[in-house]
Amino acid sequence: MKNINYILEKVPHRYPFLMIDKVLGQKKNKQIQTLKNVSINEPFFEGHFPEKPIMPGVLIMESMAQSACLLILEHIENPKQHLVYLSKVMNFRIFQNVVPGDQMIIDAIMIHEKLGSFKFEATTRVGEVRVAKAEFFASLVKK
Repeated sequence: MKNINYILEKVPHRYPFLMIDKVLGQKKNKQIQTLKNVSINEPFFEGHFPEKPIMPGVLIMESMAQSACLLILEHIENPKQHLVYLSKVMNFRIFQNVVPGDQMIIDAIMIHEKLGSFKFEATTRVGEVRVAKAEFFASLVKK
């Protein structure tokens, strides 16, 4: 298990846009499991929605992408010289709302890599309930 300090060392994202809090497990160069604590203090809940706070779907997708980013940056040489961009999203689906107090568990699996482009499949769950899934590509670029 790797904590927030490890994540901050590896990825360029920072508050309020850092969407992962802990690495729960990892198979080198293949898959990663991360955790995101969803708190009512998140700035997006102020407007999404004040009467019924729901985590925006795009931020659930972003948590999947940041998990993949962490895996890619551990996979390459000279990670400090690169950024990882989300380049294509396919088949993103939300099954259930994520609300304050939830802990999202994100499982991202690297399916394919070719010329700096990485294909992933990811699922997000709260407890045992799947809340979202997606397939997506992430691209590696020099800073």
